[in-house]
Amino acid sequence: MAKPMLQVALDTKDTATALNIARQVVDVVDVLEAGTFLIYEDGLNSVRALRAIGPDKIVLADCKTADAGGAVAAECKAAGADWMTCINAATVPTMASAQKEIEVQIELYEGWDNEERAKEWLAAGIDQVVYHQSRDAKFAGQTWGEKDLASVKKLIDMGFKVSVTGGMKAEVLKLFAGVPVYAFIAGRAIHGADDPHAAALEFKNEIDRIWD
Repeated sequence: MAKPMLQVALDTKDTATALNIARQVVDVVDVLEAGTFLIYEDGLNSVRALRAIGPDKIVLADCKTADAGGAVAAECKAAGADWMTCINAATVPTMASAQKEIEVQIELYEGWDNEERAKEWLAAGIDQVVYHQSRDAKFAGQTWGEKDLASVKKLIDMGFKVSVTGGMKAEVLKLFAGVPVYAFIAGRAIHGADDPHAAALEFKNEIDRIWD
């Protein structure tokens, strides 16, 4: 079983802050994500900057595209992104047009649990999804548990590469022991830490321990 990758979600308000964090963790993480907040603030220049910091890393543009998939994907690719995100409410043609340009991750929010729609994603060549506990749900007190584990396993059994995110902390990873999670995505736990490098290492060491 391949070890899950570690992805840092740089949901900072400016590129300078994102680059400061990226420089500290680039030797630990596998994926550098230009977060949605960051793209709203600084656009795809943030993606270009992260590509320069991590030329050998996967760079993700978390634009949560809902329409004009092909056009947005072409811009993300030109900026240096390897992957981009589409929100699950986007139409399959929107996602498919994006997939022709760049590898798409589908962000799963409310209303995603539809097997027929999920099969359409696979038929369109899209096999990456992000299982999400939303920021607002976490603030409302939602915690990780067996329901999440069952959902992730179901998606993997369908043929998806599943990344997991939403208020991730290193101690949550053991819930997924023995499950071939594609990547764990940590945001505030790393970029909000006093020592981002140490925080990233805590995640990486836990991945190495559990998926040895």
